[in-house]
Amino acid sequence: MDRPKELHQLERPECRTESLLTSTEIVAQIAQIVPCTEAEGPGRRFAVWFQGCPLRCPGCCNPDFLPFAGGKPMTVTEILELLDSSRQQHQLEGITLLGGEPTAQPLAAAAIARGAWERGLTVLLFSGFTLEQLREKQDPAIHNLLAHTDILVDGPYDRDQPETQRRWIGSANQRVHFLTSRCAWDERWFQKNTLEIRVRGREIIVNGYPAASTRIIRRWQKNRN
Repeated sequence: MDRPKELHQLERPECRTESLLTSTEIVAQIAQIVPCTEAEGPGRRFAVWFQGCPLRCPGCCNPDFLPFAGGKPMTVTEILELLDSSRQQHQLEGITLLGGEPTAQPLAAAAIARGAWERGLTVLLFSGFTLEQLREKQDPAIHNLLAHTDILVDGPYDRDQPETQRRWIGSANQRVHFLTSRCAWDERWFQKNTLEIRVRGREIIVNGYPAASTRIIRRWQKNRN
């Protein structure tokens, strides 16, 4: 099976500000957490959607997660406790950070990523910014986040360039960077996308692809409520 040519295995940024990641009271604004999913990256993953995004990509599949006013405040400790609970119930391969825009809340995202590494889990980060843009930012927390990221999917979503080959990727312009040797291309990246639907009473949680189905179900849920 042919593999995409843009295999980016890059050196991890130097991590010099460990103190930024030691606070257990860092608070994140969280849109959604799915304790175990196979629709947001390779293997079973603990997925965290951050609330708020400074970008406004037309056709975003998570428009409700764009405003910074919304979601639920959670401490990093609370999120890692949920991660530990999920690990006891599922054989997790890693965590996925997405949104919204995780790098808009870099202190919390970096602390969660480091917590995942300390538990032997891989970290997949989705960002609407490119790797070059993130590395140019003068924010030590973003550099720490990259230092604890195994896979970065970068770049803004472009609805005019739908991805047809790589799984979990929204549009063809987005790149996959393997920032550590722990992860690489395998057959899972080229299987069909999946859509997961969870019903809890009157609440419906939808994640995965196709994005169009996600938007339709969420509109149905709003009308139902």
